[in-house]
Amino acid sequence: MTSGEHSDGGKALWGGGFSENMHPALQRISFSMTQDLPLAIADLIASGVYARALAQCGVLSDLEASELDTGLAALLADFQSGAWIPDANAEDIHTAIEAELTARLGDVAKKLHTGRSRNDQVNTAFRMTVADRLTGILDDVRTLQSEIVNRASADMDTLMPAYTHLQRAQPVRLAHWCMSMFWPLQRDIERLLQARARALESPLGVGAISGHPFGIDREWIADELGFESVTQNSIDTVGDRDFAVEAVFACTMLNVHLSRFAEELSLFSSAEYGFITWPDSLATGSSLMPNKKNPDLVELVRGRCAGGIGDLVSLLTLVKGLALGYQRDLQEDKPPVWRSTWLAATGVQAMSAAIAGIVFNHPRLLAALSDDLLATEIADLLVVQGIPFRDAHSVVANIAAQARAHGIGLRDVAQHPGCSLPAPITAQMLSGLSHEDAVERRDSIGGTARIAVERQITRAKVLLSVTHG
Repeated sequence: MTSGEHSDGGKALWGGGFSENMHPALQRISFSMTQDLPLAIADLIASGVYARALAQCGVLSDLEASELDTGLAALLADFQSGAWIPDANAEDIHTAIEAELTARLGDVAKKLHTGRSRNDQVNTAFRMTVADRLTGILDDVRTLQSEIVNRASADMDTLMPAYTHLQRAQPVRLAHWCMSMFWPLQRDIERLLQARARALESPLGVGAISGHPFGIDREWIADELGFESVTQNSIDTVGDRDFAVEAVFACTMLNVHLSRFAEELSLFSSAEYGFITWPDSLATGSSLMPNKKNPDLVELVRGRCAGGIGDLVSLLTLVKGLALGYQRDLQEDKPPVWRSTWLAATGVQAMSAAIAGIVFNHPRLLAALSDDLLATEIADLLVVQGIPFRDAHSVVANIAAQARAHGIGLRDVAQHPGCSLPAPITAQMLSGLSHEDAVERRDSIGGTARIAVERQITRAKVLLSVTHG
């Protein structure tokens, strides 16, 4: 048995000129069937189109192309139904497909690889599969955005504290807090679309490194397979994995956003905040403490983000030292993509369930609207009276310090015997303060007033109505 043969008697695509068996150590790290399996559907579809393209340039007869196309379609159906399972001992999915096609169709199957290398073949299937996965993630993100908009619309009248440095800062609408999760996801959509566009450049027809010898119509192939353009340089094409890196980065950035959302929901559902209650279906209990109801969903979303960051570093490290053209290192390009896209898709789906399922504790949100949240509002009112903001800031800081020292609210300083109001602050000014007024004064774009939040939601709905294929 030559090194180009396998234990099951199947022949490797490259093995015709080798006289020694492949060493088991090389075989163990060379075979990639497991990580190649996600490419099977795209490879079968692309091979059918390639067969028809070979007929167009005279390499195959129309009858041969039709026979190959029909055989590949049948093999695809059998793979999807489970009637055909690729040989686990094959070197890769491409070898398994060609071996099975040859067993079914005979010598005509041996003509399919004419002018095609696994270099452009795997690149094609990889790009198609990446683009398909990104499309699925885009749909999932839009679903999450829709859930966010629904919650924002339902909670327009509820106020809550906004936080900086994890300290209460200023009052906002709960709807505004909800919408703060929408816009990072919109940036994620832009990145996912850009990554998908980069993937949808067809490499098929550049061969191993120098192009196609039979004048194949690459643009026709690209159009048939749903690509948006064709690559322009054969050397660059076979070694290019920019699209994979960008796909992983887009998913990683999405996962980072999900992790931040998860942290916020985890904090808000703690007893110390008490802003959120989890339904039983989205929480877990403790094996020891019967009283516990744990927000494991968001903890898992937050924790899994670490693996996605590792995948991005892994892929960047893989490609950073490669010479131009194809190098076998690129066999290892797929596991980071499969993992990161899976993490992104399942994380978004989990967060959609969370946003739809959580219950807001409105009394606790209201109780958290302490007087200190109105400090900036007082300074702004002084500015309206013509006082420079820096001076106004200093005056209000004095009141805030007195309130902290005596453990009272800002509005109580006027009545407290140990406190004094610095000019031009009056007791009437303090008593007239309200969180609702403070929120409503911020009505510019991006603000927290009802009209501003309604503008956000309207804009968000317009964006959700746009289809991206």
